[in-house]
Amino acid sequence: MDIYLVNLARRPDRLAAMEIQARALGLSLTRLDAVDAKEAEAGAVDRWFADDGPLGEIPRGDKCCSLSHRAAWERLVASSATHAAILEDDVVLRPDAAFALGSAGWIPPSVDLLKLEHYGPPGQSVLLSNITDVGPGFRIGRMRSRHTGAAAYILSRRAAEILLSLPRFDLPVDHLLFNPNNSRLFARLNPWQLLPVVARQQDFVGDKSDIEGWRVGLRKFDLTYVRRELVRFGYDLKLLPVQLALLGTGRAKFVRVGA
Repeated sequence: MDIYLVNLARRPDRLAAMEIQARALGLSLTRLDAVDAKEAEAGAVDRWFADDGPLGEIPRGDKCCSLSHRAAWERLVASSATHAAILEDDVVLRPDAAFALGSAGWIPPSVDLLKLEHYGPPGQSVLLSNITDVGPGFRIGRMRSRHTGAAAYILSRRAAEILLSLPRFDLPVDHLLFNPNNSRLFARLNPWQLLPVVARQQDFVGDKSDIEGWRVGLRKFDLTYVRRELVRFGYDLKLLPVQLALLGTGRAKFVRVGA
């Protein structure tokens, strides 16, 4: 299975750190040049994005990150592979990540998108159903609640083709993939979560992401911010009856993904 590493040209330090991790795990990385928010021409970026979306304006850094992932999906479809793993260059891999990234043979045929990481606060739980053993000490569960972050995941050729059929993004890539509250592709992609996780973004163990600075202006507490958060809350509420039904009938349960 190919492992695509999305890496900014101006961050050779991160490339070197990722290569050290990969070698220790017996893995090989294929570097893909990330779209740099500091260098990319505005028109070439903005044409891929809706003027507005479920979460409001998408920050420029998130736009370029999304386009970097799109390039990886194109690379998978252009290859002969059935699956590919996508890593961002600020992810920390656990010693047992070799199981998940070494091949795609352990992934059930019905699984097209598999999240490998924990993103968010320690102790975070995700609503999962259909929990299934896939290898020694590993399980997967179908995601029924939001768990964003796109620093480490595996997708099939079919999932890549679905994503590439989207003419424009109306969400950042991690919400598009892993947020059932407002992603119009979530049901078709049907993402699953790996347990235990084998990756954690550097945001939570060290340095901040390069795109973090592009988000600061949108977090200013004003009327626009309040309106945007109310819209987000409304999307969260829409899914609540389905989630309660899954919990009430025992078809899903909250599983702790973080330490």
